[in-house]
Amino acid sequence: MSHRRALLPLVLVMAGCSSTGMPPPSPTGPAPATMSPVPPMPSTSLPPAPVPTPAPAETVPADGPPAAQLAAEGGDPVTGQLGTYVWGDGGSDSPWLPGASLAVGAGEPLTVTFRSSAAVATWRARSVPSTADGPAGASVLGEGAGSPTFGAPAAGSWTVEVHVVFDGGVGDASYFWRLEVT
Repeated sequence: MSHRRALLPLVLVMAGCSSTGMPPPSPTGPAPATMSPVPPMPSTSLPPAPVPTPAPAETVPADGPPAAQLAAEGGDPVTGQLGTYVWGDGGSDSPWLPGASLAVGAGEPLTVTFRSSAAVATWRARSVPSTADGPAGASVLGEGAGSPTFGAPAAGSWTVEVHVVFDGGVGDASYFWRLEVT
């Protein structure tokens, strides 16, 4: 049964009451000077649908390090391969990875960004020829605190590792890219 049909008997009963909304005078005394207003009828319309709120920006992920992207100045970012990391109570030990492929110019400024609000305490970028199977003989491309930014190595094919220690003791991680430098 609809709400309107359920309210119809109530409306009919109320229509039969005095048009002034005041009870008739009592034989034992005068009518009260004021009356409480009649409460409004319940609404028969449905309440508005809740408005979805946008999801907040991803905060520091609980299940592992955030994804890292490397981009040359003005270029499209490329998500790196996640290598060895320690995060919270867990971690992963990974071999040296070949890295996600990215073409850049020699000496071009490169910047690493993260898909979360995780702040970087310190970082170090290093490179080896892409044919290497580990970090032996790696050249340091840059290191510091805050957002990782460094110059691309000389022309050639390189594996670049960026090791990041995140602020607040949440963990650290290594990310890999394969740079084709012209």
